[in-house]
Amino acid sequence: MTHSERLLEIAGLRTIVVGATDAPMAVVLLHGYAMKPEDLAPFAHSLGVPALFLLPRGPQRCFDAGGYGWWDIDSEARDAALLRGPRDLVEQYPPGLGAARAALARFIEALAAEYRPRCTVVGGFSQGGMLSLDFALRGSSPVDALVLMSASRIARADWEPKRERLRGLPAFVSHGRSDQDLAFTAGEALRDFMLAGGAEVTWAPFEGGHETPLLVWRGLRNFLGALLRSSQNGGGSCHPGGNSVTTSADKRMLKR
Repeated sequence: MTHSERLLEIAGLRTIVVGATDAPMAVVLLHGYAMKPEDLAPFAHSLGVPALFLLPRGPQRCFDAGGYGWWDIDSEARDAALLRGPRDLVEQYPPGLGAARAALARFIEALAAEYRPRCTVVGGFSQGGMLSLDFALRGSSPVDALVLMSASRIARADWEPKRERLRGLPAFVSHGRSDQDLAFTAGEALRDFMLAGGAEVTWAPFEGGHETPLLVWRGLRNFLGALLRSSQNGGGSCHPGGNSVTTSADKRMLKR
């Protein structure tokens, strides 16, 4: 651990915290199923963005796969589904989703009370991205931007009526074209769902699988940097004033 990394308990969740507590932006990154906050810590240390990064650990222990999750998964059903190919989870309604959303709500409330950031970005990888979007759609408090890495839509009937909450929301969405877990078409459908709701989407497709390669690192760094500049120029708000942070397919921005 570096001098800037602390291990805290926030709203009952064991959390890795990286960065200055008075940073203008808080970035909450949620790990995927059978992962740990430590898996995302290199992002917080290497992005070079003056933000407070908070990496909470999911409450569910994954005894069969190791690591932690935000809700439990039927491993046998998952393995059987993967035999048919990469998945789109749009029709799945995880029984633990409500409890996970409530836990994230308590975490965001505690973050706001303790650190009072100008803006709060919530996101994650895979299952963590799904929970982040579910919270943005159905949570108790608004978020200022979303990061959805290698995720999928879930709970279609519950999400569709809430889509208007996405209007004007900056969102970074990435997905690998060769993802063998969550299909690339599921990532495209997630992107399209965000766009249809009026979100300001930065779309970052890449050649690769269920992962976060250098292209995603670069894109996320630029996305967060643009939000910070908007915050500094706009009197505290990290919304870019009705204009997209980038166009949805601007690969030149992602490769800088």
